[in-house]
Amino acid sequence: MSKMVKKGLLLIISSPSGAGKTTICKKLIDEVDNINLSVSVTTRKKRKDEIEGQHYFFKNEDEFRILLNENQFLEHANVFGCLYGTLKKEVVSKINKGIDVIVDIDWQGTRQIEKQLPDDIVKVFILPPSMKELENRLGKRASENIENFKKRMSEAKKEISHYKEYDFVIVNKNLQQAVKQIKRILFSERLRSHRQLTINETIKKLI
Repeated sequence: MSKMVKKGLLLIISSPSGAGKTTICKKLIDEVDNINLSVSVTTRKKRKDEIEGQHYFFKNEDEFRILLNENQFLEHANVFGCLYGTLKKEVVSKINKGIDVIVDIDWQGTRQIEKQLPDDIVKVFILPPSMKELENRLGKRASENIENFKKRMSEAKKEISHYKEYDFVIVNKNLQQAVKQIKRILFSERLRSHRQLTINETIKKLI
């Protein structure tokens, strides 16, 4: 019996800052086989616990703009004064090898990727259970200063207003439940006919 060969997918996960998408992405990487987390390029300063090439590729603004001018990004955005981008070559290469890729981006980046890879993406939006809970989560971040806190809360409502642009919406009341729901989405999407590259061979044997 021939092994089923599939094309990978790009799982886009978006949310307002503090809604839990980073933690959810980490859980998915730990618990699901054959899936990688896309590593973004950023001009943001590296935090103490971050590792180059694992959390981000840290670049200065000139280096970032060289990559941008060379059309090396699937998407790019200015978030709170810092530049972020997803490398096209890295993502497309993995998808073509049958590896699923998770990308943690906002609605702006999602729109850009959708224009380039409309058939390869699955879009999931994560909501906090309430704005009060979002305030509590952001307030507990040691790296947040008051100015950034206010900016993030101001941007949260704007980010949430784009939820209808996504295929699936999940309220993150409970982390394990949210992860379980996304797993179900992922496993179902893997079975779509256009991602099963050997399905025609199977069909020929049946009819």
